[in-house]
Amino acid sequence: MEPIGDRRDGSPVMAAEQQDKTATTETVKATRPDAGLRSLDHYKNKLPSWRYAARQKLIPLIRWETPYVAKLQNTMRSPLLDSYFSITANLGTHTFFMIFLPVLFWCGYTNLGRGMVHILASGVFLSGFIKDMLCLPRPLSPPLTRISMSHSVSLEYGFPSTHSTNAVSIAVYAVYMLRSASLGINPTLKLAMEISSYFYATSIILGRLYCGMHGFFDVVVGSLLGAALAMLECLYGETLADLVFLGSTTAPTIILLATLVLVRIHPEPADDCPCFDDSVAFAGVIIGVELGNWHFAQSGLAWDLPMPATVPFDLQALGWPKAIARVMVGVVVVFAWREVMKPTLLKFLPPLFRIVESLGLSLPRKFFVQASMYTKVPRNLKTDNVLPAISEIPSMITSVRHLRRNRSESIGPQSEADVYEALAVQDRNRKESNSLSSRIRQIKKDQISDSNSSWSNRASSNGWMGTSGPIGLPTPAGSQADLYKSSLTTDVFVDAPLTPNSLSSAIGTPNRRLSEDHRQLEKDEKEMFSKVEKPRVRYDVEVITKLIVYTGNVLLLGLPYRMSDKR
Repeated sequence: MEPIGDRRDGSPVMAAEQQDKTATTETVKATRPDAGLRSLDHYKNKLPSWRYAARQKLIPLIRWETPYVAKLQNTMRSPLLDSYFSITANLGTHTFFMIFLPVLFWCGYTNLGRGMVHILASGVFLSGFIKDMLCLPRPLSPPLTRISMSHSVSLEYGFPSTHSTNAVSIAVYAVYMLRSASLGINPTLKLAMEISSYFYATSIILGRLYCGMHGFFDVVVGSLLGAALAMLECLYGETLADLVFLGSTTAPTIILLATLVLVRIHPEPADDCPCFDDSVAFAGVIIGVELGNWHFAQSGLAWDLPMPATVPFDLQALGWPKAIARVMVGVVVVFAWREVMKPTLLKFLPPLFRIVESLGLSLPRKFFVQASMYTKVPRNLKTDNVLPAISEIPSMITSVRHLRRNRSESIGPQSEADVYEALAVQDRNRKESNSLSSRIRQIKKDQISDSNSSWSNRASSNGWMGTSGPIGLPTPAGSQADLYKSSLTTDVFVDAPLTPNSLSSAIGTPNRRLSEDHRQLEKDEKEMFSKVEKPRVRYDVEVITKLIVYTGNVLLLGLPYRMSDKR
């Protein structure tokens, strides 16, 4: 294996993964869960008190609904639906939207494309913001089986469902646009497209439940969030466009600064969740759309109707060859920008970040390694779940050709958040069991007391005082069973009382039981954490890199027009 570079101490690095491991030892130690029982107070220790309190209010609802989601899944399960819902889930992913949305701009649908970017980018950002703020887990597996074609999704928190947010926002906005009087679409075609929009949203939402990725609470709140964002765009989208296209730089500058502030105040999660990465990527998309549209509107190349910054497109005048060429040029430009800028920034930004860090001006995030702790970012590091690299396209095509083969079914914790939830549920069940056992022991102690009292009275009346007590002297258990039922409202019958000589062993049981529970919990914790996928090492320069790459991608959307249709 060839060295890929040197560490700061001069020793060779034989692989990117080894560099990650060596360069970030202290950070990984600080964030990786240790053995022991700290997991039970993990979120209490990691989250601010108000966020922890909100989480504790909502987590019982997640646990309560899980058996019902499992029942729904078990009732519906079939090989055909497994394939259908796992495949159609890709229609709600960030990658699908990043590939689909630029085509709207290149084909002259700037108004529709801009509105879609607003609702999708804000949906991804806000749902990720809420996920990292509340840190609520996905419904537990088992009893659920998780069906997915992307294991990276399971590393995120569950509430709210980003798929549901995106699907509902698209459906609501699409129906609004279809009912707009200015489109003049054939009524039959319009009805078919409306029905398709409703079906799309319903299919995505039901699919998240069927695939065991979300519960009812996740998809309901995600859907409400998506509907609210779509309505805001429908009501105020044109007003925002008027402000941006006035010609002044004030509005674009305010949007830029506001977006950067939102990125900075994005909550720190308790676990290494990748939600922030996607939020940063779509924050860059928002910046790029507003700055790019503003610049294109001032260039003199854009149409002013139906809105400023519209890319001129007339299929009859262009012809199919030229229209297809425009789209192909656009695809090349987007991927070329990413392939050039990403490695360039990852190479030259670390030294700059070290200078900033030395001046005490850095703003580190918990799960990102600071530049002073590594020499360089490893090559071929997969840092993007939104827009694939060119080298990943062949594997994506292969995945499309073998969709059923690439579907996975998982039972058991898949992320650290899953493990913490599984341990919390186990601990709750143990406490309930111990509480039940302690009540039973108390009942048996009462039985012993009753038995001793009865024996003492008989001994006194017969002159037996001083004689050792009987072993296993039975007493009627009916009254004790009734007492037990009334105290626990549980239909459990206590067979027979303990004898006086066995009282000491009964009293000693709780301590031994607690010790055994402690050891079992430690064992379970170690085993679970050893099986889950460890998040990759992330570097501080990735945040700025994503912002620049995605802002540039959208800024360059007008370039295919300039290259294919000179005015």
